[in-house]
Amino acid sequence: MYPVTGVRGPLVLAHRGGGDEHPENSPAAFAAMRGLGVRHIETDAHLSKDGVVVVNHDATVERTYDGKGAIGDLMWSELRDLVGTDGERMMTLSEALLTHPDMYFNIDAKSDAVAEPLLRVIEDHDAFDRVLVASFSERRLARLRALAGPMLTTSIGTTAVALLVGAAQTVSDATAWGVPGPKQGVRAVQVPVRQGFLRIVDRRFVATAHRAGLAVHVWTVNDEATMRELVGLGVDGIVTDRPSLAKDVLVDMGLWREVPPPSRTPSTWTAPKD
Repeated sequence: MYPVTGVRGPLVLAHRGGGDEHPENSPAAFAAMRGLGVRHIETDAHLSKDGVVVVNHDATVERTYDGKGAIGDLMWSELRDLVGTDGERMMTLSEALLTHPDMYFNIDAKSDAVAEPLLRVIEDHDAFDRVLVASFSERRLARLRALAGPMLTTSIGTTAVALLVGAAQTVSDATAWGVPGPKQGVRAVQVPVRQGFLRIVDRRFVATAHRAGLAVHVWTVNDEATMRELVGLGVDGIVTDRPSLAKDVLVDMGLWREVPPPSRTPSTWTAPKD
């Protein structure tokens, strides 16, 4: 089962593979995380014009590659020939899962179109035990859980996050507010420290999430002081562009221990028939 908590302290989730330390979402970044002992990669999934699930944050290629256009308008044969601004290349999700069988992937499903193809790739690699799927869209996550059943682990979307914040502020039961939990295949909430003027992550929020069976992962945290503060609040994961720094902080606090690699559990999900 996908580990949503660390062995001793919080998980370190390398945001886009650790985008401040290595070319984001690249083979080099993912390999570097393995060498660092950070087994959790936070990444993003889009669908090419010909139905290939690729790893990239943006819906378009301009910012990180020497091309133009939306990923959904380009064939994989076009995407694979792009050269990144850092010299790296784009990966398919299949390649990432195949070449890193000892890693865990927190995958943001960026569109409705990618939902079922994403599940097919996870199934093809027997990887449900090492993937958590995230999305801002509650509807998209519900569809993914309906398609995959109990094999799939997800976080909650923005609607449920708002409900969880309400439950925390009123010191009440999150399930009574309609926040999904482990029974629905939801095992984590992934939030920023604050949204605008609203502070989200505090002791009450963490305690309320934990009572609902949800781990708390906080994004995107790149400074030491905030990392230390969050550890003190009892969060379960730190999503960061600076995974080396996060590891150093946990080592200094006596809380670093490498997460064991996944055990091999064959999946049984079958795509619904048309």
